[in-house]
Amino acid sequence: MNSCTDRKMPMKGMGQMARFVSRMHRMAGVLFAPIVVAGCVSQSDYDALQAENNQLKRQLAAQSATLAAERQQVGRLQGAIAYTVNSDLLFAPGSWEMRERGKHIIADMSRKLAPTQQNKLIVTGFTDNAPIGPALQRQGITSNQILSQKRAEAVMEYLISQGVRSDMVSARGMGEADPVASNSDAKGRAQNRRVVLSLANA
Repeated sequence: MNSCTDRKMPMKGMGQMARFVSRMHRMAGVLFAPIVVAGCVSQSDYDALQAENNQLKRQLAAQSATLAAERQQVGRLQGAIAYTVNSDLLFAPGSWEMRERGKHIIADMSRKLAPTQQNKLIVTGFTDNAPIGPALQRQGITSNQILSQKRAEAVMEYLISQGVRSDMVSARGMGEADPVASNSDAKGRAQNRRVVLSLANA
């Protein structure tokens, strides 16, 4: 007796099986062993392949979500949309030396951007309108424009140290120009202290 006679798959199910195997080849790019449908296919084999297909779909969905999250920042940059980082995350108050947290932020961006970078990256520093204090003045920082330039250069140099090409990045300081919020309160001043990374036009 043919072992398949215990439980035969209807002809409709056989057609679904053939389409299912073809779809699995296209979706996963994997060469499965040929399946010969000669008279009948056991229901257990069909169910096992269905389960494998569902598992593969879940894996592909999870991988797609991970890639989308990893490329989110870079995608915004590649679309020529500026990416803004608050200076208080990057630098200590009244300083242009990067914090460890700031280095982590920029290093993470560098790892994602450097391998696919095609256009020049521009790092632009901005400050609030608070006057430069005596401690900074003693270090030669006599204006907010100079402070913003120093901060932009610090980010640029760290980008280069993390793999961004030196000939594909530049830095500029805008000081207190182009505020995005009012400088009349602490919240607004914090928003104005920022570093913006953007891609130059191709």
